[in-house]
Amino acid sequence: MATNAASNFTLNSDMGEAFGLHTFGNDPALMEIIDVANVACGFHAGDPNAMEETVRLAKQHGVRVGAHPGLPDLTGFGRREMKLTPEEVEGIIRYQVGALTGFLTKYDVPLNHIKPHGSLYGMLARDEALMAGAVAVAKDYGVPVFGIAGSAHQRVAEREGVEFVGELYVDLDYNSDGGLIILRQPHATNPAAAAERVRRVLDDGIVLADDGTELTIDFSSVCVHSDTANAVDVANAVRAVLNPSAN
Repeated sequence: MATNAASNFTLNSDMGEAFGLHTFGNDPALMEIIDVANVACGFHAGDPNAMEETVRLAKQHGVRVGAHPGLPDLTGFGRREMKLTPEEVEGIIRYQVGALTGFLTKYDVPLNHIKPHGSLYGMLARDEALMAGAVAVAKDYGVPVFGIAGSAHQRVAEREGVEFVGELYVDLDYNSDGGLIILRQPHATNPAAAAERVRRVLDDGIVLADDGTELTIDFSSVCVHSDTANAVDVANAVRAVLNPSAN
């Protein structure tokens, strides 16, 4: 990773994760910092009003928009795994992407990518058969998939001729296998620690797992979750590393 210029990397965030009168995240402030928004499509969070408002904000700020489909589990915010077939995975993703594209069409915003959410993200990273369902949808729309480099996310996408975008996470920990440790509740992240994680992986390609294992993470986009209390501070810290000349 050290051979790549930091300015070639994007900053993305999971957004639109509201439902009815319940709102989560720091979407308006983050829209001024990020490059790419991953918009919830109604299954783990999000509803028609939230989707439309998020797309409108993204267009206003020149932020690219991707679909962020999750498991059909509003109560668990998509963070509880389910037993699904590849056909069911394809169906729930296709359904959610279709819902979002209705609002993208209204605002003349192209679909940028597909990025699974939460436990669905982890399930697809481990299971190539399930990931094939997600990739089938991305292939039909002609868009990339975001995911974990070296996992089934990347293997299946590349096998099917779908562009893959690897991610680095700064507000979640990695296990020794390179998988993400998905928490039921978000926690505050030290902005300095987030910036240092990005800086180190750009310099020497290393990210430390929760047990101290040195991992090599290949990525071209950094994710900052919008539902952490200090997400704006974290995003600003990461942006300062990715674009130091702008500070």
